[in-house]
Amino acid sequence: MSSPAPLVETDERPPAVVALGGGHGLAASLAALRQITRDLTAVVTVADDGGSSGRLRRDLGVLPPGDLRMALAALCCDDEWGGTWSQVVQHRFQGAGELHGHSVGNLLIVALWEIVDADPVAGLAWVAKLLKAQGTVLPMSTVPLNIRAQVEGVDPARPHEVSQVSGQVAVASTTGRILDVQLDPAPPPACPQAIAAIHDADWLVFGPGSWFTSVIPHLMVPDLARAVFDTSARCCVVVNLEPQAGETAGFAPEEHLKVLHAHAPELSVDVVIADSGAAGDGGSLRAAARQLGADLVLAPLRDDSGDARHCPKRLSAAFRTAFQG
Repeated sequence: MSSPAPLVETDERPPAVVALGGGHGLAASLAALRQITRDLTAVVTVADDGGSSGRLRRDLGVLPPGDLRMALAALCCDDEWGGTWSQVVQHRFQGAGELHGHSVGNLLIVALWEIVDADPVAGLAWVAKLLKAQGTVLPMSTVPLNIRAQVEGVDPARPHEVSQVSGQVAVASTTGRILDVQLDPAPPPACPQAIAAIHDADWLVFGPGSWFTSVIPHLMVPDLARAVFDTSARCCVVVNLEPQAGETAGFAPEEHLKVLHAHAPELSVDVVIADSGAAGDGGSLRAAARQLGADLVLAPLRDDSGDARHCPKRLSAAFRTAFQG
């Protein structure tokens, strides 16, 4: 797969875009969006409690840095500098010692947080400057968050029993059907710079990504959600390529829209982007989009590797179509 086409400079002001999410899904959106605009802000979930992020969070009381690191890496340009630093911050230590499993980027972010007196936004700005990132990365909240979910059928012998599952890793891997997600502490404080970016945006982008643990949590932060509902920015939702084992097992594409609306009925959606290979004839997804007042953009978005990954070049083209519609 060739690299995405470079950003074409024009006299027209590029759109101000805020992408909300986390993990690989947000990274896919950012890699595509930075081909369209440099006025790009990532607002990133901070509820991860597993792996390197979970260890640093527990040991040092910091925001989990992993999803923030992935967003920064996705914003690295395609030249030698960007390619090298993207690999460096994503590199994980091997071996049997205490560093095993930690990524260089996580440690770099946490070190800068300590140097700048625990100011998460300032620390991330320094990392972005080092990487020459083509955009800004912000946490959705100023404190580490915990995800709680009401889940039906955790015990297969009791398929209709509803249980509470706590923690991002546990929620993401549950074998039951997720009914509802909430955040602790309640109400969680929003990052002020994220609120300002949303108010100044032309477009908001939700998805792709882990629907209940990376996308919907942004709408569970009251001040952040109010900014999303009140902004004049238009809203684009990118549907996942396929169901995610555990979290959205058995989901048809239109289910992403239905649960998003159930958690945030005030959310106004203008455009839905989906992979034409996953949407079938698109009828059910188009009907679900229309219920939200949204247009549907169908296009082949899957990477040629065959894995459940979005091709940055194809997703970028779909964003261009959506934003120009």
